[in-house]
Amino acid sequence: MKTATHFDVIVVGVGSMGAATCYYLAKKGKRVLGLEQFEIPHEHGSHAGQSRIIRKAYFEHPDYVPLLEKAYRNWAELERVAETTLFHRTGLFYAGVPQSPLLEGTRTSAAQYGIEIEEMGHHNARFPQFVIPPTYDMLFEPDAGFVLPERTILTLAQLALQQGAVLLTKQKTLSWELREKYIEVRAAAATFTCDSLVVTAGAWAGELLPHVHHKLKVTRQVVAWFQPHNWQQFALGAFPCWLIAPPDLPGAFYGFPVLPVQQFGGPIGLKIAYHYPGQPANANAVDRGNTETEARQLAEAVAQYLPGGGEQMLSIKTCLYTNTPDEHFVIDFLPNTDHRVVVAAGFSGHGFKFVPGLGETLADMAIEKTTTDPVGFLSLQRFAQGS
Repeated sequence: MKTATHFDVIVVGVGSMGAATCYYLAKKGKRVLGLEQFEIPHEHGSHAGQSRIIRKAYFEHPDYVPLLEKAYRNWAELERVAETTLFHRTGLFYAGVPQSPLLEGTRTSAAQYGIEIEEMGHHNARFPQFVIPPTYDMLFEPDAGFVLPERTILTLAQLALQQGAVLLTKQKTLSWELREKYIEVRAAAATFTCDSLVVTAGAWAGELLPHVHHKLKVTRQVVAWFQPHNWQQFALGAFPCWLIAPPDLPGAFYGFPVLPVQQFGGPIGLKIAYHYPGQPANANAVDRGNTETEARQLAEAVAQYLPGGGEQMLSIKTCLYTNTPDEHFVIDFLPNTDHRVVVAAGFSGHGFKFVPGLGETLADMAIEKTTTDPVGFLSLQRFAQGS
């Protein structure tokens, strides 16, 4: 089948945000082309690994909460339309010293927006799987849990195709150029034109966005799955998602229940990771071996906080973060493009939970050249101001 060469909107990068944007554009009746340099989905970027935490009492900044409220609504609608389950509520267990950014920020967001969190104090009888130091406070957010990255991307891509979108895989975008009446996009095997361009290229965004490149730092992240001593103690339904912030390290460790492979696929075991930018990486030449240092750190965290989680590591994977200097997203129109080029980048580490909400936001920005969603705090202007 011959592919048209002109589209209302071209989306570069059909990962999580790109697939969602393609779906909402196609749903609104637009001619949309999604260009993906790998398969859909794939394990080269930031959106593989079986599960992602979703939470609403957002410690990073309370300004994210309205965007999360929209995301929660859109997750429910996406599940209804696709007739599938993508969001699993397990609750989220938090632990850290009271003055940690994790606990202070969670309490601030919860108080400002009336989000339910339970104060567990210093005593943990509810989840005996954890060994928590007596100096830590503990919280529990009931309306949190995890979402499924690979299944979500596949679902969004299929819905986009069913609505008339064109998705081309193994089509790396090489360059784009703003013309007077259209935008020219040169891919590996063909050149296309569009009225609006949305760049959701993850760790490769900097290659296509020289204005933003110096604000995007790609890092390698390591995720591991362990064999627990008692599988039932950590099974889905008996064990929550969790975030623990050690006082002697930046960032936080986090993890999930053991997910049954017959329902969720692999990897097998108890998943744990460390949420903090890792080693700098080149997205086109990632060292996915030599993970001994990160593996040892994760094993030490399991031994300290989840001694029943086991010593044997069953699987280890590497993915990529794309970080901004302040660790907040970038959602904006690229300067000097007459609102015809939309940039969405820097989501790594905490962006996946927003996917169906921000996908609709990006679609609106591409079509209407504006949005009523409160994304102003994520604009590029904050870097120009030096904040």
